[in-house]
Amino acid sequence: MTNKYIPPKTWTMDDENGGQWASINRPDSGARHEKTLPVGKHPIQLYSMGTPNGQKVTIMLEELLALGVKEAEYDAFLIRIGDGDQFGSGFVEVNPNSKIPAMVDRSGDEPVNVFESGNILFYLAEKFGHFLPKDVSDRAKVMNWLFWLQGSAPFLGGGFGHFFAYAPEKFEYPINRFTMEVKRQLDVLDKQLAKHTFIAGEEYSIADIAVWPWYGNLALGNSYSQADEFLDVKSYQHVQRWASMVSERSAVQRGRIVNKPMGEEWEAIAERHSAADIDVALNKRPE
Repeated sequence: MTNKYIPPKTWTMDDENGGQWASINRPDSGARHEKTLPVGKHPIQLYSMGTPNGQKVTIMLEELLALGVKEAEYDAFLIRIGDGDQFGSGFVEVNPNSKIPAMVDRSGDEPVNVFESGNILFYLAEKFGHFLPKDVSDRAKVMNWLFWLQGSAPFLGGGFGHFFAYAPEKFEYPINRFTMEVKRQLDVLDKQLAKHTFIAGEEYSIADIAVWPWYGNLALGNSYSQADEFLDVKSYQHVQRWASMVSERSAVQRGRIVNKPMGEEWEAIAERHSAADIDVALNKRPE
């Protein structure tokens, strides 16, 4: 490496080095503009974008609806993070951390604000009694992998994905550093899935719903252009088997296209207010 960076005594923000997110990234929190969140007609109100973290929640809600849980009906409103929607006063009131997804459960006497994607999955699993075992030891196995994902995904997204795909320049050291960690994580998953049908055992759970949008999409070549070849994802055969199997679930196919602002009509819908919104999109899929 030829470029040497000497840290200053006190860090200050440099807009010129922020890359494509320089317009919204700042070292402070809180609302930056007044904006009231819209409210739909269903008990669950989701404010999100179809990133991997956003897909976790819409897949979970679609899985619940597929089981006939009518109380899981939801409105999903698009939060355009590139435009800074997450810094609107209404969104910050729901999630002071200004990250998607954020959810409001309006089914009770008082609205319940829920944020952090893993916590939303846990909340919905607890509320509706699905995809989380009641047995203490089995539940611990699922929670092990849910927390594993919450700690591991930032290495894939904020680490590898940022420096491989989004940073204004390519730097060898961070790409190598995060590539090594992501491949180690893939190896962890591959060895686990060599012994079990699903992430936490033989039953589909919120662990799979959490992990698939990140590592399933990566294994199937849906994350970061050319990353699948760069990471040699096909060599992780058990991850491949699991990723393909989960991708065939109807609820996964439905949930993964919600709150996506761009893409073909059949693979991206900005908002969801009824099952028909997804049905119309999927019916346009090429044969």
